[in-house]
Amino acid sequence: MKQHFFRLHRGDDLLLSLKAYAEKQQIGGAVIVSAVGCVQRARLRDASGVNLREIPEEMEIVSLTGTLGRKRTHLHAAFSKEDLSTIGGHLVPGCIINTTCEIVILELDGVQFDAEDDPETGYDEIMFRTQG
Repeated sequence: MKQHFFRLHRGDDLLLSLKAYAEKQQIGGAVIVSAVGCVQRARLRDASGVNLREIPEEMEIVSLTGTLGRKRTHLHAAFSKEDLSTIGGHLVPGCIINTTCEIVILELDGVQFDAEDDPETGYDEIMFRTQG
């Protein structure tokens, strides 16, 4: 396994930056180990799979988890508000870094995450592929 670590800066889009990094590094399959930082606003999809929520507040990133690859990424995030309440959901473009975000990723050897339409769920679902 190979580790990756880097920092995002003010104004970076959390999801788009992670996807760009996976593409640039040609990451087939990886998991998020840690993401510590804050956002100036967040955008999440709720559990319905339809509704997008905009949260125009400065918040701490308290969790980021999921799969990351150049062909498929699926991440969930949780944020802590000023009153220390938390919100979370499916990460979509629009979560903008406020000051910083420190990212640690673990790339999985010989693993490729692909997507395939699943008629049962109506979504492109992950396909795990391994080499030899």
